[in-house]
Amino acid sequence: MSFFTDLAHQYIDGEWRPGKGSWDIIDFNPYNGEKLASITVATADEVDQAYRSAQDAQRAWGDTNPYTRRTVLERALRIVEERESEIGDAIVAELGGTRLKAAFELHLAKEFLRESVQLALRPTGQILPSPTEGKENRVYRVPVGVVGVISPFNFPFLLSLKSVAPALALGNAVVLKPHQNTPVCGGTLVAKVFEEAGLPAGLLNVVVTDIAEIGDALLEHPVPQVISFTGSDKVGRHVATVCAANLKRAVLELGGNSALIVLDDADLDYAVDAAVFSRYVHQGQVCMAANRILVDRAVEQEFTEKFVAKVASLPVGDPAAPGTVIGPLINSSQAEAISSLVEQAVAAGATALLHGRTEGNLVSPSVLTALAADSPVLSQEIFGPVALIVPFDGEDEAVRIANDTPYGLSGAVHTGDIERGVRIGQRIHTGMIHINDGTVHDEPIVPFGGEKSSGLGRLNGDAMAEAFTTQKWISVQHGRSQFPF
Repeated sequence: MSFFTDLAHQYIDGEWRPGKGSWDIIDFNPYNGEKLASITVATADEVDQAYRSAQDAQRAWGDTNPYTRRTVLERALRIVEERESEIGDAIVAELGGTRLKAAFELHLAKEFLRESVQLALRPTGQILPSPTEGKENRVYRVPVGVVGVISPFNFPFLLSLKSVAPALALGNAVVLKPHQNTPVCGGTLVAKVFEEAGLPAGLLNVVVTDIAEIGDALLEHPVPQVISFTGSDKVGRHVATVCAANLKRAVLELGGNSALIVLDDADLDYAVDAAVFSRYVHQGQVCMAANRILVDRAVEQEFTEKFVAKVASLPVGDPAAPGTVIGPLINSSQAEAISSLVEQAVAAGATALLHGRTEGNLVSPSVLTALAADSPVLSQEIFGPVALIVPFDGEDEAVRIANDTPYGLSGAVHTGDIERGVRIGQRIHTGMIHINDGTVHDEPIVPFGGEKSSGLGRLNGDAMAEAFTTQKWISVQHGRSQFPF
């Protein structure tokens, strides 16, 4: 099948149908500008239909034996494995992901599906003691009901599945809104996988739409009890505000400005490899990317020479070509924003050790250094192939610089002394940090999430049960209670 022909629809209550909005979302290949699909947007009324069908279908699904739910997840995993090559081609075409990136995304998607298979059986209840004689306290973990999922463009297949699959495994229904730039890989393709896996109609609905059409209908609707959002901190703050006003739980995986710290006793060749991958994987369009490379002055010159040489060697071009490392950014607005950021930093006094060129949506890598301490680029998320090299003197200064950002998602420390690295990692205000490794990691059973402006809550492993279930207390009084009146 042609994903971009057959899946260019809304998916509501088990039916593939055109949207009823007044305009179309055009899905383009960001490398060559080819039109992949045209999808008429869903209206607020269709969002309501999606949530209502999810609510109706969830009642039976929540009561379904978890072993039955597990079977659907197992079939979904097999479908992804069987169609991996086709899905990889779609990732390359729709978001300009390189072959390497597509393989990386699909590897993680399969791992998260495997974890979701196990998650279906994980929620357990408790029997707790009571100070009241003869009373039994039972605590049940139950589905929240309906979950709204809003996914981003950078890892759309993975990051949609990452919330959708656990929510379904735990007995919920889902309404998924993918990013406008990746409506197929982040939305309708996920629906197709679960449709073929035998998921009952109505349990997963996909609405391809935009805030310009529906406003906050996806967030304000009374049916969903949890909204799982992955995207920018600016939009995340709005999601959190609307959810709070409507007494909904928000799980927010937001942006980052990670620091990779190279200490004076680090293995420099290895640190260079980790830093280049951490900054330039998927053109730097990764929330965990190492925006800032902090290097002890004792090794700054040697590290910088090796780092720049390796970055300069990265092949830039067609993401479908097997050897390409740097493909296009997602759209022209993003390419222009990154080019402007580099020009502004250089105009303000930064030194460009590499000054990337922009051709269409292709932006070749830049490496900047000699930035002023108050340079705006040091504190913001850079969603593109630009690395900032920042020297420091001693551990305390490294920690201070690393923490001098509103974000707190990931990070890394490179050192010949593992426990020294752990001590420094404990002082850095992030949700995740990695010793002698890169900054870009996600594992199915390890809590994933950030501090400060990088988000609220955690995903993965047991945190999925916390995110997508709630607890219910049922007490049983054996015998008769004594009342004061």
